[in-house]
Amino acid sequence: MKTKSLITVALSSIIAAPAIADHTVIDGLDFGPLAKLVGTWQSVDAGGVDISPGQEGSDVGKGGPAVTPFYETMTFEVAADAVNASDQTLVALYYKQEVFRKSDDSKFHDQRGYFIYDAENQIVYNSFCVPRTTCVTAEGAAGDSMTLVASGRGIAESNYMTENASTTSFTMNIQFDEETLTYTQSTGLDIYGNQFAHTDSSTLKKVK
Repeated sequence: MKTKSLITVALSSIIAAPAIADHTVIDGLDFGPLAKLVGTWQSVDAGGVDISPGQEGSDVGKGGPAVTPFYETMTFEVAADAVNASDQTLVALYYKQEVFRKSDDSKFHDQRGYFIYDAENQIVYNSFCVPRTTCVTAEGAAGDSMTLVASGRGIAESNYMTENASTTSFTMNIQFDEETLTYTQSTGLDIYGNQFAHTDSSTLKKVK
């Protein structure tokens, strides 16, 4: 009787124990740390800051540091999985990023791309394009805090941009949890005969 009681108690404990959900799996696919990104994110009250090369005739002059406070919305959703060269297995989140000037609410940056996860090799890629005829693929070790750097052939651009405003490097530092996303990034530019570090930094909160 005593043995039977102990078994009964043990079984009851197992049945009553709450299930531990795997919060990295979506639709049967392991998205690792990227699973936390799914949803819509918006700037906190302070917004972000963009420092870019000024246009000719602007207050800072051609190539001067133009400082633009902004707010933004980023939306991430499940895209698809893929296999590269019969070897590398990937899953991807599609994202769109829309950035607006705080001064007049006009959109001045629109970005579309993918955050891509390689679970076996623990690598994350950020592959995106902006409507300036420039696309970038950056990569780094997967985690809730990551540094993603443009790969050796990770920058593509039009002939015009190569000759007049070439992107020479890209580095993004990003960290996030279920509620907050913070990033800083630097884009190296060869423009107006000089090197310029175009920088952005922002903090967002998940709203849905």
